[in-house]
Amino acid sequence: MKILVIGDYCSDQYTYCDISRLCPEAPVPVLQFKYSVSTPGMAGNVSRNLECLNAFVELKCNKERITKTRYVDDYSGQMVMRLDENDTCTQIHQPWIEYFIKHNQWEEYDAIIISDYNKGFLLTEDIKLLCDHIVGVPIFLDTKKILGSWANNVTFIKINHSEYKNNSHVFYKNDKLKAKTIITKGPHGCEYQGKIYPTKQVPVKDVSGAGDTFLAGLVIEYIKTKNIKKAINFAQECTTIVVQKPGVSTI
Repeated sequence: MKILVIGDYCSDQYTYCDISRLCPEAPVPVLQFKYSVSTPGMAGNVSRNLECLNAFVELKCNKERITKTRYVDDYSGQMVMRLDENDTCTQIHQPWIEYFIKHNQWEEYDAIIISDYNKGFLLTEDIKLLCDHIVGVPIFLDTKKILGSWANNVTFIKINHSEYKNNSHVFYKNDKLKAKTIITKGPHGCEYQGKIYPTKQVPVKDVSGAGDTFLAGLVIEYIKTKNIKKAINFAQECTTIVVQKPGVSTI
């Protein structure tokens, strides 16, 4: 399988520390550095999960360096704080998209994933241009933007429950978007076209990046079966694996 991932990229940094006392100047913990782990995040994490499922992945993403640093107590695994650096990309139209469409380059892929964390790499016009001109290749959208008619020609949309509530006014007016939207609800499974797909209850260590894993599993299984219900169930199986691991993990 060959999959194109388009979206915002960051570096997920985990800094593990010993925390055994409070600062005398303020009621905050004193962190003593032990070690750090860095992994690709956002669209990069989607790509990593796809590769773990034996897909060949090409990634188009921002050049700007976005870093999310999580400070974690090494003993308990508890995250103390998160520091985000350079949290936005330069908001310009992506000129490669016209060339990509004009020369039918999309035909070489089994699926296209738009992993849009709304950091500025993709404009709604970019997404609409891709979705309006690509035929025969499924496009999966995971976005933090408020949805609109620009997403009408996406094949499937994946959002979480909080994002669904933020888009409730859009879905009220646009049944076409609502019909293709998969809503993840954490331990309560997910919903698609009014049906709830329950998930296995497992002990949760970290939900960071779980949505990226769900998206990767969803796309892989849909390519294999062309059955979105089977794809949802497989995606949830993948997610139950990663939430039992510390940090932003892969399948």
